[in-house]
Amino acid sequence: MEKVFTLKTVKKVIGLEETSSTQGLARSLAATETDGTLILACRQTAAVGCGNQPFYAGEGGVYFTLILDPQTRLSAQKLTLALSNAISDTITGVLGIKTKLSKTGEVLVYDKSARTWKKCAGVLAEKTDTGTWLLGAGIYLNNRLPIALRTTCISLKSILGSETSKELFLDEVLNNFWKEYAFL
Repeated sequence: MEKVFTLKTVKKVIGLEETSSTQGLARSLAATETDGTLILACRQTAAVGCGNQPFYAGEGGVYFTLILDPQTRLSAQKLTLALSNAISDTITGVLGIKTKLSKTGEVLVYDKSARTWKKCAGVLAEKTDTGTWLLGAGIYLNNRLPIALRTTCISLKSILGSETSKELFLDEVLNNFWKEYAFL
């Protein structure tokens, strides 16, 4: 018998010009919002990544948190890997840029001019007290990164030499994510 996998979709979008953190906002809304709610911001003023480290989230990037209520038991590691793979697949498949994942699930791209791999995206998964998952991502798409970050991070715009549509990029990331999520 063939197993059928149903792909989920985003059911609601909360779009903001600016917030302190999409993850923090999702945390406060998780009890009242439904599975598949996407919180999206143009910039974040107090974003944090893995290990509660500050995460630069200035204008030009793609920043979001998904509220998920999976029907199966999942781990932060599995969710992080699913979204990191979706971001990686989008960067490679749509933009033609080779990627790899760090041990913590960050998406890295090769900076030819510096001859090193640099972070272009980070993913953060956390479980709320009610069992809901918050899955956040920050992607340096069209950013102009601060000088202090340029030794370890890179915007995809600086590799491509031009901007990429944030809407089309996010749509492809989410399509790829739902395919990964269906198999978790």
